[in-house]
Amino acid sequence: MSDLAVDRPTPSTRAGGVALVAGAIGFIAVFSYLAARFDYPAVLDGPAASVLPALLATGSGGRAAWAFYGLLPLIWLPAGVGAYQALRRTHPGAMLLALQFAVLSAVSMMLGLMRWPTIHWRLAQLYVQGTPEEQRLIAAVFDGFNVYAGNYLGEFLGELSFSAFFVLSAWALLLSHRAPRWLAIVGLLTGVLGWVGMFRNVTAIVAPIAALNNYLLPLWMIAFGVVLIRARDARPQPS
Repeated sequence: MSDLAVDRPTPSTRAGGVALVAGAIGFIAVFSYLAARFDYPAVLDGPAASVLPALLATGSGGRAAWAFYGLLPLIWLPAGVGAYQALRRTHPGAMLLALQFAVLSAVSMMLGLMRWPTIHWRLAQLYVQGTPEEQRLIAAVFDGFNVYAGNYLGEFLGELSFSAFFVLSAWALLLSHRAPRWLAIVGLLTGVLGWVGMFRNVTAIVAPIAALNNYLLPLWMIAFGVVLIRARDARPQPS
C-alpha cells in the first residue's frame, strides 16, 4: 500500500488512523462477544418478553460490553479530524463536510447504543419483577426507545453519517491520486452499501446488503487507517 502524501503530517492524522484501526478491531470483538452471549443482532427483532430477561442474564460482563460498544463510536471524532488534516488541501469543502458527518455519527450512534447498559438495563430489572400489567407498560417503553433511539437515531442517522464520511473521504482519495485506486473504490462501495443497508428496518430486501457491509466496514476502516498512519509529507524537500 502506497503512502498518502499530505502537506504536513500531524499527530492528529496518525491518531485518526490509529482510531480507525483500533475501532475496527473493537467493533469485531464486541460484535462477536454479543453474538455469542446475546444472539446479537438477531435478538433485536424480539419482543421485550424475551429480550429484556436475556439482556439481564448476560450479567455484569454483558453490561460492560454494551457500555464499551456505546463508547466505540467516539472513534469517529479523531478519525474525522485525521482524514480532514490529510486531505483538506486538495478538497477542503468535501473534507470539512466529512468531518461534520463524522461528528454527527459519533454522537448519534453513541446515544443509540448507550440505551442498552442504561435505560434498557433498568427496564430489564423492573420487567422481571413486575406484574403482567407493569410488564406491558415496560414493553411499550422498551419498544418506543428501540424505534427512536435505536432504529432512527443510532442506526439510520448514525449509519447515514459515517457512510457519508466514507464516501467523501474515498472520493477525495480517488480524485487526488494519493492512495491506491482500489482502496478509494472500496471506500466508495462501503459507503454506498451502507446507505442502502440502513434501510433494513424498512424492507428486508436490503438485509443481505447490510450483512455484506458488516464485513466491508472493518476492512475499509483498517485500510484507510493504515493509509493515515503512513501519511508522508508532500512538500518539496530541500536539496
